[in-house]
Amino acid sequence: MSRFLKLALLASAMASPIAAEPLGLGRAATPEEIALWDIDVRPDGLGLPAGSGDVLTGDKIYTEKCSACHGVFGEGTGRWPVLAGGQGSLSDARPVKTIGSYWPYLSTVYDYVNRAMPFGNAQSLTDDEVYAITAYLLYLNDEVDEDFVLSSDNFAEARLPNEEAFKPDDRAEVEFAAFKEEPCMSDCKPSVEITMRAAVLDVTPEETAAKAAAKAEEAQAAEPTPEAPPAEAPAVEVAEAPAADPALIKAGEKVFRKCKSCHQIGAKAKNRVGPVLNGIVDGPAGAVDGFRYSKPMAAAAEAGLVWTESELSAFLASPKGYMKGTKMSFPGVRKEEDIDALIAYLRDASE
Repeated sequence: MSRFLKLALLASAMASPIAAEPLGLGRAATPEEIALWDIDVRPDGLGLPAGSGDVLTGDKIYTEKCSACHGVFGEGTGRWPVLAGGQGSLSDARPVKTIGSYWPYLSTVYDYVNRAMPFGNAQSLTDDEVYAITAYLLYLNDEVDEDFVLSSDNFAEARLPNEEAFKPDDRAEVEFAAFKEEPCMSDCKPSVEITMRAAVLDVTPEETAAKAAAKAEEAQAAEPTPEAPPAEAPAVEVAEAPAADPALIKAGEKVFRKCKSCHQIGAKAKNRVGPVLNGIVDGPAGAVDGFRYSKPMAAAAEAGLVWTESELSAFLASPKGYMKGTKMSFPGVRKEEDIDALIAYLRDASE
């Protein structure tokens, strides 16, 4: 029996005798009408419709219908929910609770997308589109590879990382029993002290990747800059490495705003949805420790790809055109002058 029907029966049983009597209003719902309401999905897959969807198809649908709110990499925009990342943050003061870090069951992902998304046009997706988006969300959280296909046949095999951390709800036996006892009205604490602020207690995922990246940038800017080398130190020949144009670097910093929701750069940079970008210009591809690259990027790294300015320019102009199957679903930087400025900034910020 579905949760919907259970709740309906429970509500009927709890109604007062007067309200439970037939009122002669309306009519009984037809099986077809009940089927439209009864769309929930259990963790074991019961309630799933037949169908399937792959990661690449989900990428296209997500970019078109979901990324405006949830970001191109699930990082969230503004105050819209973050869908990817946050692994290992649940013990932090402000954890990032996402599908990959917190949610217990994949059925919840499917059910919510199917029931309530896209925002403003709920239940407009086909079954196969919901499968594809769910598969893509798994991919964004590094749970599957880009060639993964999710279907009604293999759905129950999928497991989210935090499933084992959820426990059965025992409040009826533990908390309710405690509240039924007579409250203590003596030996009260003589004074009240505030030991924690609500801002810390609030564990909703307001700390998006973009905000975290901005804080890292501010912290980096606040650090004292290293002293210039002494005059007698050997200078780099201008012909080989011309001095960076401050105006070009400043323009590149503005272009980097398109990147900073997923990437960080600087002394305190950390991997987030994308890897840190320190030393990327003229550096080897796929070389950041601790980051899980896509298969195509890993293969390119093994083949010895180096991000020269020309290679990096081609990638930034069209990531998916340059490297099919890359995780980077950002469409690319359109203007050539913006690419030049961005590369100048990436080089300067890495030093």
